Amino acid sequence: IKNGAPFDVLLAADDTTPARLEREDASVPGSRFTYAIGSLVLWSADAAYLDGTDAALQASQFRHLAIANPKAAPYGLAAMQVLDKLGLSEAVKGKLVEGQNITQAHQFVSTGNAELGFVALSQVYQDGKLGSGSAWIVPEAMYEPIRQDAVILRQGASNPAAAALVEYLQGAEAARVIESFGYKLP
Repeated sequence: IKNGAPFDVLLAADDTTPARLEREDASVPGSRFTYAIGSLVLWSADAAYLDGTDAALQASQFRHLAIANPKAAPYGLAAMQVLDKLGLSEAVKGKLVEGQNITQAHQFVSTGNAELGFVALSQVYQDGKLGSGSAWIVPEAMYEPIRQDAVILRQGASNPAAAALVEYLQGAEAARVIESFGYKLP
């Protein structure tokens, strides 16, 4: 973005990147808003592995637990917060398989390279239900909110399509779609 990438609107998986762009005068002042709040889920591709609770995680009978890089990915940081709250951080340390991002963490689980992993609910949820596998939807109180912000970038300031997209994202129709994938609304 700072080097002139041809984008007018940024939808980030966090709130820090858009805030930084705003501080650095790379976005339209006042255009930043939260479009969704992500939900964390412990997921297994095996439909019988998880029973809707954290029991399998607590039992620690798995070889690999996938997470996204907690230093770079909001969902990875949230996963570590959950493990800390459950007192399992040390117990699972040797079993963690760290993906560079949430997509790679999901890939580790979906391919069977990890029996279970912390992923974004939106990756495994559609139309109000789990698409495949089994899951424990982590209670929101166990991790800091994963606020996902959008911002109009400087070069999109006079683009009516950018303004229309932002307006749509803040409307009722987009809200229904966003919620159908397991996100919360601000």
